[in-house]
Amino acid sequence: MMSIVTKTGDRGTTGIFGGERLPKHSPRIEAVGTVDELNAALGVAIATPGIHEELRDQLIVLQHALFRLGGDLATPIVKKSKQDRIASDHVVVLEEWITTLESSLEPQRAFILPGGSPLAARLHLARTICRRAERRVSALMTVEPLNPAVQVYLNRLSDYFFLAAREANRAAGMPDVEVQY
Repeated sequence: MMSIVTKTGDRGTTGIFGGERLPKHSPRIEAVGTVDELNAALGVAIATPGIHEELRDQLIVLQHALFRLGGDLATPIVKKSKQDRIASDHVVVLEEWITTLESSLEPQRAFILPGGSPLAARLHLARTICRRAERRVSALMTVEPLNPAVQVYLNRLSDYFFLAAREANRAAGMPDVEVQY
């Protein structure tokens, strides 16, 4: 069995699909790393005691999709990917979940503070990490071509997390806290 210790990154580079090595601070590796951080944040949300089964199942689906998305980002668009890339059908699933959540929640009438129940707070944190991943991908897209579905998926995903956090608060009997200026 191979060891996790390869020492190949000891000089500040990391490999991407196709054999190229990039600095660990490159825009591509920043984007991949932020998606990985988001995936870990979902792991924390999934571990929340009392999480509703349907939400847990959705978050696990999202973890798999984020792993795919990270692989998509780690594979230059000019290279044939070993796996399918993120596609419009992934976005459609998110939009269906968003529609379901919107129909179960009271309309939002003001900006709300992130937080509330432990699960909602974790989902709000995932939303902000998702927004950072979106910014990293947007920056990367200015220097090299990417699969455009990645940007769309991340944008829709942050919307999903916002609504999932609101739903987590509703399920916990906690009202959204409107921002007071």
